Amino acid sequence: MSHIIEMKNICRWFGNGAGRVQVLKDISLTIEDGDFVAIIGQSGSGKSTLMNIIGCLDTQTSGTYRIDGKDTSALSPDDLADLRSRYIGFIFQKYNLLPSLSALDNTALPAVYAGYDRKTRLDRAVSLLNMLGLEGKAANRPSELSGGQQQRVSIARALMNGGRLILADEPTGALDSGSGENVMKILCNLHAQGHTVVVVTHDAKVASYASRIIEIRDGTILSDTRKSTAAQPQKGANSIKSTPRSAFGRRSDQLRESLSMSIQAILSHKLRSLLTMLGIIIGIASVVSVVALGKGSQDKIVADISSMGTNTIDIFPGKGFGDRYSGKIRTLTVDDAEILGKQSYIDSITPNTSKSGDLVLGNTTLTAQLNGVGEQYFAVKAYSVAQGRLFTNQEVRQNASYAVLDDNTFRKLFPQGGNAIGQIVLFNRKPLIIIGVLAKKSRSFGPESELLRIFTPYTTAISKFTGNRHITSITAKISDNCLPFMAEKNLTALLTARHGKQDFYTINTDSIRQTIESTIGVMRLLISGIAVISLVVGGIGVMNIMLVSVTERTREIGIRIAVGAKRMNIMEQFLIEAVLLCLAGGLLGIGLSAFIGFLFSMLVTKFTFAYSAGSVFAALFCSSGIGILFGFIPARNASRLNPIDALSQE
Repeated sequence: MSHIIEMKNICRWFGNGAGRVQVLKDISLTIEDGDFVAIIGQSGSGKSTLMNIIGCLDTQTSGTYRIDGKDTSALSPDDLADLRSRYIGFIFQKYNLLPSLSALDNTALPAVYAGYDRKTRLDRAVSLLNMLGLEGKAANRPSELSGGQQQRVSIARALMNGGRLILADEPTGALDSGSGENVMKILCNLHAQGHTVVVVTHDAKVASYASRIIEIRDGTILSDTRKSTAAQPQKGANSIKSTPRSAFGRRSDQLRESLSMSIQAILSHKLRSLLTMLGIIIGIASVVSVVALGKGSQDKIVADISSMGTNTIDIFPGKGFGDRYSGKIRTLTVDDAEILGKQSYIDSITPNTSKSGDLVLGNTTLTAQLNGVGEQYFAVKAYSVAQGRLFTNQEVRQNASYAVLDDNTFRKLFPQGGNAIGQIVLFNRKPLIIIGVLAKKSRSFGPESELLRIFTPYTTAISKFTGNRHITSITAKISDNCLPFMAEKNLTALLTARHGKQDFYTINTDSIRQTIESTIGVMRLLISGIAVISLVVGGIGVMNIMLVSVTERTREIGIRIAVGAKRMNIMEQFLIEAVLLCLAGGLLGIGLSAFIGFLFSMLVTKFTFAYSAGSVFAALFCSSGIGILFGFIPARNASRLNPIDALSQE
């Protein structure tokens, strides 16, 4: 009969220096396939250390240990995990079931790490639970099972991948006498079926069930007594039946299970998970809200600038905006406007002149400003008509005595409302016929103006009211195929050449828009930077909580390693948990930002948050990246835990 366990001169030391202690001293033994061995001894004799080495949870300081002919000293931690998965099933004194998993999932756990498909492992788990008398208990969690039932689930888990070698550490230590006897009968039946069973106990009654008893004292084998021969293993009886699977199929299934277990772990600690996500929620909500607020304000400002005139350049006399002597400078003429209007980069142009005076209608006298403009002025400045119409190019050439009122003037002259079209008003005692009223237009910047304005053809204003060809400004609309700054450069050069010097200045609405957008961009970047700091702080919080979680779940990690989990399996589960926490925090942060935007729209009506799909996806990508970045260290620490140290944690 073949040997499944071969140990030669096994020594195990613990500690360093003067405190170094030898627990096992030159242990040599063999265990045959199908044997039932009881290792007995008092506490501190070294029996548990020996079982840990047999189960590949610990490694010897010196000596040789072979399992089924494989030298364990030459194997990596992942190779040892694979060995445990294929050969060994553990039955622990304290059951070591994962509290967040059902009996079915606890039983099936070793098959997850072994790479079996979901249907195969669940079918086998149900079969094992039924075989052990746990019908109807598959969905129960450990807290809903008695001690005896939990130990039977532990036995089912040990048999999941075949359980060719079953290691039981004080399997009846936490059970009453009746449940203990049932467990030992189950182990005897498993031995009869061909399983190799190794029981570690200090109870002579438990040891009496075995066919071979090895007594250890002070780290050495005191006696090795065989009562009967080993059972004949039944070839293939202990193996799980499954069709071959590709490496991709195994990995994808393991990732799905890791995702499922990560979700269960998060939901089992809801409050802690929520507090972990808090920093991410605040950070993501801040970033998305700042971007949306900046975009909304930018859209509003661009719309306001467009209301001043789309793609326009205004030309004024003087040295610059705020020049107090500009009103006395007479340099711009209608001829300048006509010359500019012939340039290819100018789409349309309108000379502007103005004069203040008395406006009279019936018994009402007001102080108003007369604006002489071209017929294209209203389109350039994005005005719309509330009543009547605007004057035409032909009427401009004919010096028509027509007037268009702005909304302020209309409300002052017609406080009761009504139709103003056809009414005659006097401006500086000269009559003008009202042909239109402009719709109210909110100012882009600053408070609403109370200035009363009427518009008339610039030819009429010059011939009847100002009496000279000099005008107060020129408004030019740039062609769509020309860049505004190039058009501004060219018209400045042209007028400078005509005048012999630059005695005028320009206001380019596109330059205003770019300046404001640049300022908003800088502010948005600054505030976003502060929000990103919040995200980093949140990420550090996630890392700290995950590190605490690793400490709290050390025993769970040890259990997973014992049933066959590799380092990569442990690492990916904790990494998935960190990513899920951050991703959920990101989604909640986006939701919080949407709620903030809703409240803002209720309180502020002039503009709203402007959300974009790009910022939302960027926020989710950022939160996932934080989960990977700050979850890596805790996940790596979890994957590198020593299984013995992990299992010894309470």
